[in-house]
Amino acid sequence: MPEPIMTTAHESGGLRGRRVLVTGGSKGIGRAVASRLAAAGATVVATARKDPGNLPTAVHFISADLSTADGCAELVTAATDLLGDIDVLINNVGAGTPPPDGLLSASDDIWERTLQLNLLPSVRLDRAVLPDMIAGGSGVIIHVTSVGAHLPIGPDAPYQAAKAALSTYSKALANEFAGRGVRVNRISPGLIANDAISAMLAQSAHGAPDDPTAQMLEKWVGGIPLGRPGQPAEVADLVTFLVSDQAAWITGSDFRIDGGSFQAV
Repeated sequence: MPEPIMTTAHESGGLRGRRVLVTGGSKGIGRAVASRLAAAGATVVATARKDPGNLPTAVHFISADLSTADGCAELVTAATDLLGDIDVLINNVGAGTPPPDGLLSASDDIWERTLQLNLLPSVRLDRAVLPDMIAGGSGVIIHVTSVGAHLPIGPDAPYQAAKAALSTYSKALANEFAGRGVRVNRISPGLIANDAISAMLAQSAHGAPDDPTAQMLEKWVGGIPLGRPGQPAEVADLVTFLVSDQAAWITGSDFRIDGGSFQAV
């Protein structure tokens, strides 16, 4: 068994030497968060089903399938063998499978797979790491949900419902463990650019043939007051603040980062 990675004293923002696990860490928001926290001095493990092969050298990678209870347990064992205790857990893994013909066509299988990927990994991983956080008197957990949990947009209601459940669970967890030194917050991103979204928006802007998905994205972007999708790095900056000592009095909160899409007061 390898020796746990040694940590150093807290430095700027309290991130130097923090031991961090980031799920869904191979691309998009997860990759940006892992990279940003490693650059700030944290010791970071990112996980996904497959190694993308392009993570920064400072980020360690563990392959895991978090849609199963066994996969979550194996990840915690591997991560703690590498890190020792986990100080910060970023629950970012998630994805949707839009029903093919509207909500009534969503089969039990679609609902089950959606919950197994978007809700239960956080529950299982939190349950595994919380005892050590409580014993040490400190810890930070972040749940990445979605603005769709507050404002259902588009065809993927099962995904949005699972993220709404994650949000409710996150608030309950924050309330229960705030008095024991563990802070729990959630982030609700809006439309965040990735390679596929950027390509579709570029095609639409250049007069590509009509595509329903591209049209939906254009309509969505049109409803963003800032007029553009967000960038994964912008979400990573918010996460970096929330896990730092500067956010020491913030827990149980939901931070929508959506360019103004959610317009309710």
